[in-house]
Order: sequence, then structure tokens, then C-alpha cells
Amino acid sequence: MTDEKHSKGGLRDFFSIGEVFGYFFKKKDSNKKADFNLRAMHFINKFAIIAFLLGIIYFLSKKFLF
Repeated sequence: MTDEKHSKGGLRDFFSIGEVFGYFFKKKDSNKKADFNLRAMHFINKFAIIAFLLGIIYFLSKKFLF
């Protein structure tokens, strides 16, 4: 068996959104040309994430502000 260190995953790790921003602003490899299906999949994923976050903001604003 190997001794691997596992982080306990505190609240800081739970609410870390660095990977989300990394998904939106990652560097593209200029040597590889992405086909249409891959580009469409990434567009739909980004659109879904944004729509979800806007929905959460709308729900929270309706619940707590009005």
C-alpha cells in the first residue's frame, strides 16, 4: 500500500470556484483544431453553467430581497 496524503476538504475547498473560472478562461492549444461537436459541447456547457448561476441569483433575490 502507498501512503497518500488526502486533504480533509474544508469549507475553503468546498467553495473554491477557481476551476470554474479556469474552464471559462483556459488557454487554447493552437496546434489542435477542435471539431464542431467539441466546440458545440463546450458552448452548451458554458451556457448551462451561466444559466444555472443566473437562476440561483434570481431565486435568492426573490426569496430574500422581496
